[in-house]
Amino acid sequence: MSTLDPVELQVVAGTLRAACEEMGVVLIRSAHSSNIKERRDASTALFDADGQMVMQAEHIPVHLGAMPAAVAAVLGEKHLPGVSWILNDPFAGGTHLPDITVITPVFAPDRTADEGSREILLGFAASRAHHADVGARVPGSMPADSRRLQDEGVVISARPLDERTIDRLVARMRQPQERRADLRAQLAANRTGAQRLGELARRIGAERLREATDAVLDYSERRTRACLAALSDGELHAEDVLEAPHGDLVLRLRAVIAGERLLLDFSGSAPQHEGNLNCPLAVTRSACLFAVRVLTDPDIPPTAGAYRPIEVRAPEGTLLNARPGAAVAAGNVETSSRVADLVLNAFGRAQGQGTMNNLTLGNDDFSYYETLGGGQGACADADGPSGVHVAMSNTLNTPIEALERDFPLRVIEYALRRGSGGAGRHRGGDGVVRELEALTEMSFSLIAERRRHPPRGAHGGDPGACGRDLLDGHPLRSKITGTLLQGQRLRIETPGGGGFEDAREREH
Repeated sequence: MSTLDPVELQVVAGTLRAACEEMGVVLIRSAHSSNIKERRDASTALFDADGQMVMQAEHIPVHLGAMPAAVAAVLGEKHLPGVSWILNDPFAGGTHLPDITVITPVFAPDRTADEGSREILLGFAASRAHHADVGARVPGSMPADSRRLQDEGVVISARPLDERTIDRLVARMRQPQERRADLRAQLAANRTGAQRLGELARRIGAERLREATDAVLDYSERRTRACLAALSDGELHAEDVLEAPHGDLVLRLRAVIAGERLLLDFSGSAPQHEGNLNCPLAVTRSACLFAVRVLTDPDIPPTAGAYRPIEVRAPEGTLLNARPGAAVAAGNVETSSRVADLVLNAFGRAQGQGTMNNLTLGNDDFSYYETLGGGQGACADADGPSGVHVAMSNTLNTPIEALERDFPLRVIEYALRRGSGGAGRHRGGDGVVRELEALTEMSFSLIAERRRHPPRGAHGGDPGACGRDLLDGHPLRSKITGTLLQGQRLRIETPGGGGFEDAREREH
């Protein structure tokens, strides 16, 4: 039982949260790529010596819920002061290959030993960032037609990170100087987190710090259990699909609420397929944890303790727990979005756009990646917001000024897609329109969802509008890799969110 009083508990939790947020600021302000410095497609967290996440910044949901698997991948290694680790292998701690994780152990002097004799491991500082390119045959490393993991870029198994390792890795990627700068920004962010954790240990002592982080984990668990206990016991079901090029892939969920625990069982979902909509289990779990956070209380400290009452089942060899070697570029961004949709839909929530509308552009001179916002689903007491990054994405957009300054692109239109949100007592949010003109020849890759099946409303609310994609006015498949010639225009219209309740009910 913790001896921390409630005030001490909140002070420690606030200190850890502030450290994670500061790590994020350092990473964003130190990075060179637009994807990190403008869109903020990066996340930071702190872990204890057992690899439990003791706090995370409010960054990218799909990064953070899966990051504990990255720390677990290096937990059994021999750790030394000043030696960080790097990985991106989706089946050994990663999500998809562009998301590179850097993990730094944090040490403090052992005051119980002879002076200067040894140091003890306090925990780990970790950062994950989506790099604009990690190799592969198309710039941006998000091919729409990949069939194996090796098709998607450089696979990095967990290894110590030093200058020689950085040189070897970035030499296999496009724009190596930018890749090197972004990795150094991650190291700087981790050093900041390590410094803050070390300062806290010096202030209250290493043993007291461990007691305090354990107390924060237990506090998160208690609050999550209380929220689950407030839900009615029972079994809920939901079904939805992913839009594969050659047909729909069915996902099924059985949610069982039993007292203070929740089981999310995806048995019966489609087997892994030959494309790249597959998910490693860590990504599926990450999407589930995000949805539960929405359903309970977003103010619960985001720690490993909050996830203890939740069990996720996804049979191995299915789309949501693919075997090593499977292509996963779209699984991390699109399938994770559908998993969150399934959980929220089972609990009666209207669906948001349900896609990140992933677009990569590039040639030998540049690589660019962005996700596009859309409509959020309405809720029982408010309309859904428009033009926002929904669910597993929490990035910003790339401002027009930065886009046109840094890349051979011209923005023809960037606006809300009026009327695309579903009607209802409360309307779903509207999607956006983004039309770009290529100023030189470049490749493009588009990975999107909700082009055939619209986001659902709830309790009689209408669905949002499907998204659509056009090249010079001609419709495109939602998952396609191709070439933009100079002067060609690519237009993306993102989905709207579902409405909540039949509007006619308000009239009676």
